[in-house]
Amino acid sequence: MWLRTLEVLKKMFLMCVYLCLCFCGLTGVFGDKVKSVSVMEGDSLTLHTNTKLQRDDMILWKFGPENSLIATISIAAKKISIYDDVLDGRFRDRLQLNYQTGDLIITDITTQHTGLYKMIISGKKKTSYRFNVTVYALPISVITFNSSQCSSSSISNCSLLCSVLNVRDVSLSWYKGNSLLSSISVSDLNIRLSLSLEVEYQDTNTYRCVLNNNITNQTQHLNINHLCQTCSDTTLC
Repeated sequence: MWLRTLEVLKKMFLMCVYLCLCFCGLTGVFGDKVKSVSVMEGDSLTLHTNTKLQRDDMILWKFGPENSLIATISIAAKKISIYDDVLDGRFRDRLQLNYQTGDLIITDITTQHTGLYKMIISGKKKTSYRFNVTVYALPISVITFNSSQCSSSSISNCSLLCSVLNVRDVSLSWYKGNSLLSSISVSDLNIRLSLSLEVEYQDTNTYRCVLNNNITNQTQHLNINHLCQTCSDTTLC
């Protein structure tokens, strides 16, 4: 009876050890942290892993929720393969690989390349790296003058609109001197963000529209005399 109990305990202990080893092995491949990277559209991006590759390593680079294979390195065969035609060719002529480190380089990057990248190293030691890449479109803010509001009266208001299109995680703000007048923000892409401002035609204060996102900011200073004219001064009316 005692021997049977000891044998059962031994089997349970070995099973626990086996499960722990399995868990540790999975952690090496799938338990790594995700590194967030932001880049402006048109720039080149290098996904660094700080890894020194071994002679028997095989490196796979995958992209997106479908884990589409976009590039591989075989150290033993001394071969780099780029899969340009996957995902409608969005990576065509844009991918490069560092043979010593396995780093992935994306040139002339666009918003289509936003997503999750995974590097998997298969060899004596298995590991992986993940990068969540966000590509921001180049923000361009535009100030327009609503000519329908013009009047022959010198005290009438001039309606101005500062707007931006197709920029993720962006905010627009109107300033009078250094004082914030109003602000608006949006996180979605493919949305036109606009912020209006009413000023008097004879206003001599300085105004500016400021666009901000995670990478850059742009400021457009407002020339009221140029944008806001009374009907007697312009042919727009």
